[in-house]
Amino acid sequence: MKAMWNDTVIAQSDDTIVVEGNHYFPPDSITKSYFSESDKRTTCFWKGEAHYFDITVADERNEAAAWYYPEPKKAVQKIKDYVAFWHDVTITD
Repeated sequence: MKAMWNDTVIAQSDDTIVVEGNHYFPPDSITKSYFSESDKRTTCFWKGEAHYFDITVADERNEAAAWYYPEPKKAVQKIKDYVAFWHDVTITD
């Protein structure tokens, strides 16, 4: 699977985990130079508190376009630190 934004591959892995239709990419599969921590936080009642990344490619910024759970609840421990995407990030095979 590939995550693409702004015509650039920002993550790639054959080992994504699908939860609620979202592909969660292993932390070592993202190109870290495109990612910066965001202050945004949201809470999912069954997954826990999500933290976000802003994505910057070719001087264009996509705010809070990726999220992860640093301390997920027991039911989804397998996605700890895995990264999922939205805000026009395309996921392809």
